[in-house]
Amino acid sequence: MHTWRSILAVATVGVLLAGCGGGTDEPETPAAAGPWSFKSGNGETVTAEKTPTRIIAHAGEAAALMSFGIKPVGIYADEPVKTDANLKNLDLTGITVLGEEWGKIDVEKAASLAPDLIVGDWWPVEKAYSGLEEGVDEKSKKLKELAPIVGVTQGESIADLAEGYEALAKSLGAKVDDPKIAENKQRYEKAVAAFKAATAAKPNLTAAGMSPTDEKVYVANPKYAPELLDFQRWGLKVMNPATPDADFPYWETLSWENADKYQPDLILWDGRAYKDTLNAEFGKKQPTWFEVKAAKAGAVVAWPAYWLHTYGDFATELEKLTTAINGADENIGS
Repeated sequence: MHTWRSILAVATVGVLLAGCGGGTDEPETPAAAGPWSFKSGNGETVTAEKTPTRIIAHAGEAAALMSFGIKPVGIYADEPVKTDANLKNLDLTGITVLGEEWGKIDVEKAASLAPDLIVGDWWPVEKAYSGLEEGVDEKSKKLKELAPIVGVTQGESIADLAEGYEALAKSLGAKVDDPKIAENKQRYEKAVAAFKAATAAKPNLTAAGMSPTDEKVYVANPKYAPELLDFQRWGLKVMNPATPDADFPYWETLSWENADKYQPDLILWDGRAYKDTLNAEFGKKQPTWFEVKAAKAGAVVAWPAYWLHTYGDFATELEKLTTAINGADENIGS
């Protein structure tokens, strides 16, 4: 299957970096009104006579809606909800879990919830919504038959993604000017300013998004990674791989023999599988990993790859990255 999730399937670990969730005291979902419409990430406008209230959402998208006070009736995730970084610190009481593995959704249970809307990110390369891409269980694809489906495009910026779900939540009746929501956005803006200051102080610092597995090393293509595009926009020189994979250009796949093709000053390790000990572990298993000078120097920090959906989570991750940039050496890769 050609998805970024398949890369994780062959990873040796599945420990996710924990993010800051939306808390456990989200306001209740507002009462229905209508008519309702929303322009989805695929360019189509979905309409309904009444505002949807019985929503099934993919994990990250559920977290986004909950951060604005919209509580879904069901969620489906790509891994156990206890380890999903999007769902950390969220109160899932009263929410039915419909799947905890990529490509497997209990559609019969979903149908029993009588949903009137399904929410998942739109992935432009795959031309599909989260959980309904090529390679998933065919039974799971029947989810889209239960209700209209909408979502925000995984595009060029996490800020755009957060704003998109803010717009969706507002259309569903959320009070997006709630002080708690405003506080998250203000913290995010402060974190962006600190990140920009750190990169301005080290204008020659280079970085690369990387995801090593037992079989291959994957180098992220910022063009399809909104977090990396944001980092570039804010002054961090994130490398663009020279030859992204033709069939799935999210990455350039390297053999372990060629693991040192790129020499960044700072490795942004795929945060869906990152933990502090992994850099050393890969160096022991795959000696060519330490031919990447930043890996040998331990200049490695988690990159929140593809999971961020909220201002609060983004602020938390930016704070960690800014600390790493402040401590990084601009001359490691040279």
